[in-house]
Amino acid sequence: MTASGKSRWGVILAVWAAGLGAAAQYGKVSVVFGQLGGLYPDAGGALSLSVSMTGVMGILLGVAAGLFVAAFGYRRTLVWALWSGAAMSAVQALHLPYGLFLASRVVEGLSHLGIVVAGPTLMALLASSRQRGTALTLWSTFFGVAFALLNWLGLPLVAAHGLLALFAAHALLMAALALLLQRAMQGLPVPPRQPLPRLSMLPALHRTIYRSPFKLAPAAGWLFYTTCFVALLTVLPPHLPEGQRAFVMGAFPLISIASSMILGVALLRLLPAVQLTQLGYALCAAAGLWLWAVPGDWLACFALAASFGLVQSGSFASVPQLNSTAADQAEANGAMSQAGNAGNVIGTPLLLAVLGLGGYGGMLLLVCALFLAGILVHQLLAARRRLALG
Repeated sequence: MTASGKSRWGVILAVWAAGLGAAAQYGKVSVVFGQLGGLYPDAGGALSLSVSMTGVMGILLGVAAGLFVAAFGYRRTLVWALWSGAAMSAVQALHLPYGLFLASRVVEGLSHLGIVVAGPTLMALLASSRQRGTALTLWSTFFGVAFALLNWLGLPLVAAHGLLALFAAHALLMAALALLLQRAMQGLPVPPRQPLPRLSMLPALHRTIYRSPFKLAPAAGWLFYTTCFVALLTVLPPHLPEGQRAFVMGAFPLISIASSMILGVALLRLLPAVQLTQLGYALCAAAGLWLWAVPGDWLACFALAASFGLVQSGSFASVPQLNSTAADQAEANGAMSQAGNAGNVIGTPLLLAVLGLGGYGGMLLLVCALFLAGILVHQLLAARRRLALG
């Protein structure tokens, strides 16, 4: 918490803006993926690596990122992650050969990890205990807000000036945020750095995190969210009425954000974060069955989006509720990043495969089963926490 006991909302919003920049590291390629082939016509099937390479690094290094951030320092990590992200976008704006472009995306994956691990930990430190849930609910919106902004502002920029202009604009944004936060976070009291882990210790440290029902719980639940959210945004549109498709899919992430910021914040005053996550998953399953029974119903889509918002709020708020120290929170956030990247990588191929085998109904029943699994995994880990506490 801040030394004064008051939330520093100006700096909290700046850290959240850094999260928008991190989400844009995915989004700046995802929203223009259909046009990227014009920039790299010889890439062929390898073009998909432009998106997945960043996620694969998150799968491999997500937990380790939390350990190294705790050793390197939260403020320093966030600022240097922003600078490295700005540098990668700047060189991408030079129209690199495709192999070098992919290499720059790997480095961006490391930059992304630094931001998403250090960012929420710093927001928890910058907020008062009373407003910490609100601050972390705000953080949970960064992906949806970034994708909305990229659609509203980024696509017109690309239409007017080309794909490389989007990369250049992202570089300028990241550099500006690095300068701003370098100054704004001076004097922020942060916990002492942890010892730098040796590489030989990393397997044991992974086991320590994943055996802890406190550090693991946010990530374990988050995996089912990330497996479904982006995948459904990709798979659902062809099953909606053509005249409603653009409106419904454009509103989907915004309704999720509104639900997270309004309903999620309100319910966090009444429910523990894990229970809010479970409630969100139960409502997701109900909305999924509604979509299964009434294919393409726009109101069912919006109900699903609102339910996703509760899962967002509860998942991010559960990190500080279950883990009291900043080092433990950083490790839990690292595990969440790893789970999130895993979900993003496997979700769309999984749903497309089931769609091909079992059709629309089979795909939605699988999604509902994943939502119920999110409830179950939290229930099992809660039982383990009760045993650990005696």
